[in-house]
Amino acid sequence: MWEQTIKQFELYLRLEKSLSPNSIEAYTRDISKLHEFTIIHQLQVSPIQVTIDILRDFIYWLNMMGIAVRSQARMLSGIKSFYAYLWLEKKIEIDPTELIDLPKIGKKLPDFLSIQEIDTMLTSIDFSKAEGQRNKAIIETLYSCGLRVSELVDLRISNLFFSEGFIKVVGKGNKERLVPISVKAMREIQYYFESTRNHMTPQKGSEDVVFLNRRGKKITRVMIFTIIKDIAKVAGITKNISPHTFRHSFATHLVDGGADLRAVQDMLGHESITTTEIYTHLDKQHLHDTIMMYHPRAHMKI
Repeated sequence: MWEQTIKQFELYLRLEKSLSPNSIEAYTRDISKLHEFTIIHQLQVSPIQVTIDILRDFIYWLNMMGIAVRSQARMLSGIKSFYAYLWLEKKIEIDPTELIDLPKIGKKLPDFLSIQEIDTMLTSIDFSKAEGQRNKAIIETLYSCGLRVSELVDLRISNLFFSEGFIKVVGKGNKERLVPISVKAMREIQYYFESTRNHMTPQKGSEDVVFLNRRGKKITRVMIFTIIKDIAKVAGITKNISPHTFRHSFATHLVDGGADLRAVQDMLGHESITTTEIYTHLDKQHLHDTIMMYHPRAHMKI
């Protein structure tokens, strides 16, 4: 019963909600955790028989297992969506998650890189290797356009409009948006094409893909993470760096420079302005830290 209901939910997320495979996998993983709990505790219940008391015991179990509060909140959010779907499909009359509150978590400000740190990473790339120019183009594109890693790996040659100074990005839910691209990023992509990409034979299905691996296939998300981590290590940057760090840096530097928040929201492809507003908090925190570090009155005792 669990497996069948989860598969029906997956179909709903894919066809009705148009979620990405990664998002669907995350939702089903959350529900599977609840299923695992019922098996471990020998609860002979189907998904539609789960009660609020079972959910409260499940939350207590997550705490006992040492699951971080942030992970608990994400997991319960997925389970709430699952039961909202069951109620919508009239498979249940009462939603057992309705009275379950998500754990309170503080808003974590994302790490970002300074312009100097980004430049240090770029100068740390080994250009004696064939992939050196490609990696530089990847970093410049991530930072210039604020792309998600999935948007970068899916970037198409046919979606590059360099003469207009834009690229077309396919984001979450297959929603398209136009994002300005810097002259520097365009130049590095052109160098990559001239030095490497134009001399490769792309594998079937990857002919229109911008960034390829050495075998001519579309570069993977995992490979992007590895590239970024390796370059950061060589550059001596100790922050926890990922491709998303460049997206945070892009937004932070725009807000710090006085960019309109709605414009930043559009460029990032955020559904809600609330998501973008975190960068105003980050900017204020940066301002506070700067004052505390450099202002002569900041270190005086009361």
